[in-house]
Amino acid sequence: MEENLQTILSAFEGKQEEIIPILQKVQEAYTYLPEESMDQIARFVHVPASRVFGVATFYAQFRFTPTGKNIVSICRGTACHVRGAPAILEETAAVLGLDGEGTTEDLEYTVETVACIGCCALAPCLTINEEVHGTLNKKKVRTLLSKGSKSDDG
Repeated sequence: MEENLQTILSAFEGKQEEIIPILQKVQEAYTYLPEESMDQIARFVHVPASRVFGVATFYAQFRFTPTGKNIVSICRGTACHVRGAPAILEETAAVLGLDGEGTTEDLEYTVETVACIGCCALAPCLTINEEVHGTLNKKKVRTLLSKGSKSDDG
């Protein structure tokens, strides 16, 4: 990790205003922000580690635990909610062996809910690695997850 982090940091000048872009690059490389990287980032931009942690915890985009290879984002917007998003979350979790949102032990899938993915006409819907799958029901979810992220809405 040390070498990869140094490669990331070498693309920056070490200014405080680079904290967010640095955190984004680190998360892109590791899928989350490893705790040990936070101290190194702080030293690099010459601020206390608490400042880097403060920035990282302020923005919802940053994660502190590893994510799966496949990110399943279930829309919980109004249209999706009314058309069955809670059942879609329940089925997704059941198929993947989770208790609601979270990451599978094998780091294959991370399940999360999002406020809206902007596909209300396809409600209820979800994305797998940003690929939209809509007009879902429990059977479609089981089929979709058994095929992996390359399936169609079927």
